[in-house]
Amino acid sequence: MAEAVAEGEANDPVHEAGEAAARLRERYDELRRIESRIDGYGRDRVEAAADAYRRANRILDRYEEDAVGSGDFESYVRFRGEFGDAVDVDDDLPAAEAFEAADEAVDKRRLSDEDFAAAREALEPAGEFVDLLEAYDDAVDDYRAGRKAAKEAQKRLESRLDELREVADMADADLDADLDRLHGPIDSYDEAVMEAFREFFKSASAREVFDFLDRADGTPFVDVDVPPTDLAEYVETHAAGEEPPATLLEYADYTNSKLDHYVDDPGALRTAVAVHRTYLERLDGEPLTLDWPPKPGDELAYEIDELVPLVGRIADDDAVATLRSVRELARTDEYERLRRAAEVRHALDEEDLALIERGEAAERLAEAERTRSVVGDVLNETERE
Repeated sequence: MAEAVAEGEANDPVHEAGEAAARLRERYDELRRIESRIDGYGRDRVEAAADAYRRANRILDRYEEDAVGSGDFESYVRFRGEFGDAVDVDDDLPAAEAFEAADEAVDKRRLSDEDFAAAREALEPAGEFVDLLEAYDDAVDDYRAGRKAAKEAQKRLESRLDELREVADMADADLDADLDRLHGPIDSYDEAVMEAFREFFKSASAREVFDFLDRADGTPFVDVDVPPTDLAEYVETHAAGEEPPATLLEYADYTNSKLDHYVDDPGALRTAVAVHRTYLERLDGEPLTLDWPPKPGDELAYEIDELVPLVGRIADDDAVATLRSVRELARTDEYERLRRAAEVRHALDEEDLALIERGEAAERLAEAERTRSVVGDVLNETERE
């Protein structure tokens, strides 16, 4: 259970935004701490110490092999000159004593590997300033990444806030309502009318089908695609219009020689039907179905008033009776309670439905608003020029 909660928080924009703000604050504070250390020494002096340290170590690396023992005297002389210049720093430079000690470690007529090691060891206090500058660069990168992450989390939080406001607005829904009373008959009707239209498309003449679509198009609540003009004209003026649309689609696949046996003008059929094959193939009873979630009661009742005479032309009495039963339910006081529950269940995912069921929608919204305020404050307070 703890793992499930942790995983839920990890994917929650509210939790993510709070965590991102906390990380940004930590990274900003760390950056300011490092900046304060650098400012305490003076940035120019810290950079000068770091540069001198790097330069001195480069010279040690370059000459160690040639300048030790009884090696190349010329290399020894160059080494002493270059190294002396590298460690000749101002007395007030941080770790100035380290450079002086390193110079003393190699201030000999004959140098050994141990002398070079001693010089590197003497320089180590100055190396802390290299580490300090590197830590600063890393802290700047971390801060910038943290700020970017916080801004992105803020955007996701804003989106989640919009969702939570909707959830809070829907908290009045009765999620215990028995939706089967509404969903059952609507599903039953939708399946029946879809099947009825499939049979109508296969058995009624194209003229009847197109006439039905024209009638349906005249009703405000039925959104059908009326036949293209040239296809409608072909069906009206040719004998093939007495055939069902499904049959016309089959004819369109015939060869010309075979088609001669079925229609008087194969070319006209191909021109009218084959060109509009996609239209015919997409025709179905979907425009006659009822929406889910359903419309408000008055609107649904008016829609069904228009559908009943249309559906009665293609479907059986049971389908029409089911449609009328939905209309009767839409006119009852209970309908809006059912419709509201259906609307909320359709709109929300399981997580948000659970907030309503537990009565936590308003509390969750308030928490998200508090988090937004915190994130905004942190972004403002950690802004750098």
